[in-house]
Amino acid sequence: MSRRVLILAYFYPPLAGGGVHRVLSFTRYLPAEGWDCTVVCAGEDDYWVRDDSLVTPEGTEVLRVSGGSALSALLKAKRGGGSGRRSGKSFAPLRGLGDWFLLPDSYMGWAKRAEAVAAERLAAGGIDVLLTSSPPDSTHLAGRSLAERFGLPWVADFRDPWIGLHFRTPPTAWHRARQAAFERRVLERADLTLTASRTHLETLGRSSGARARRAAHLPNGYEPFAAQAPVEIDPAHFHLAFTGTLSLMEDAGTLLEAIGTLLERLPAARAALRVDLAGPYDTDYEARAAALGLADVVEFHGPLAHAQSRALQRRADALLLWKPWGAGYATMVPGKLYEYLDSARPIIALLPSADEAAALVSEAGGVRTEPGDAAGLARVLETMYTTWKQQGRAQDVRLARLDGHARPRLAGELARMLDSLTGGNP
Repeated sequence: MSRRVLILAYFYPPLAGGGVHRVLSFTRYLPAEGWDCTVVCAGEDDYWVRDDSLVTPEGTEVLRVSGGSALSALLKAKRGGGSGRRSGKSFAPLRGLGDWFLLPDSYMGWAKRAEAVAAERLAAGGIDVLLTSSPPDSTHLAGRSLAERFGLPWVADFRDPWIGLHFRTPPTAWHRARQAAFERRVLERADLTLTASRTHLETLGRSSGARARRAAHLPNGYEPFAAQAPVEIDPAHFHLAFTGTLSLMEDAGTLLEAIGTLLERLPAARAALRVDLAGPYDTDYEARAAALGLADVVEFHGPLAHAQSRALQRRADALLLWKPWGAGYATMVPGKLYEYLDSARPIIALLPSADEAAALVSEAGGVRTEPGDAAGLARVLETMYTTWKQQGRAQDVRLARLDGHARPRLAGELARMLDSLTGGNP
């Protein structure tokens, strides 16, 4: 007899982006491990990116709570729902205002509404465990309230550390204290806290002084590429590819500068070089590429269906990886890195040396350069391009231990944790 976990998570298909795939994989693979799923999530149009190719697994109960975040409501009229294109110049100031007035985050209103829907479902019975997944962090505050009200085991799943405390500098000491108190309330009450990176697990609660009851590392993973359609390689062009969010990412600009420098050194490379940037993006970067004379080399594809992004990774001669700048981001291992590793293509990472993600790239034989170092990146690109001209496409390199990050296997680990919270197998 199966048991059921209620998952409270804002991001779920048809919404798209990096935050979707972890929870989607739970609902895909937990039923085979004896755990059925109910998901309380956002409405179908409540994010600026969507992917209609992502299908809700059969048998998953989905309860949608429409309305979105406060910031998304302000931007929706300007950008058009689900377009995957927006102006970073418009969004950044609004996010800054949100850091002042919306605590713990701009999704606080949605989380309250979602809490009410989840409470109604819990009252109907048949739920054995509650799991909340962040960001947004306000989902965990809703989870804490629900766990206390209904007396259920509660798992707080952190895809990233507490955003307003670790990734964005609180505007004042008061804001910092409030965010730390929020994080402490969650960590000290959750029956199990999950982190997506080992670095986060090691530093958990350090800023808030909290001590989690029980914590574990459940990494991100990938859908095995063997399950994807075969791809056609383009031997006539040297393809660089980035898949993921290109919003408020400083190193998107670093890449454009490096490409410009490379073409100044090797003008003949313009005919063979192709840079594919796939994912939601700020239109400011597109304008910058045009101003640098790179429109014939750099293509902003916008959001692609997930299978198309995976195919783009597999076709690439090299894959580009970066993260937002800041000391807090040392705890982040981007989910797409595991997809990159599964594609077995060479990786160029703009990451600090003392970084968990950088260590994975190095283990896979990739190349690292410092964030913001356009000159260093240009040198790396020149070397790789010259080698490609002389020797052709580089050989695939795949980590043997990557099999442990296949999403079905990770869901099995989660199922065993849920079993332990409820007294073992039924």
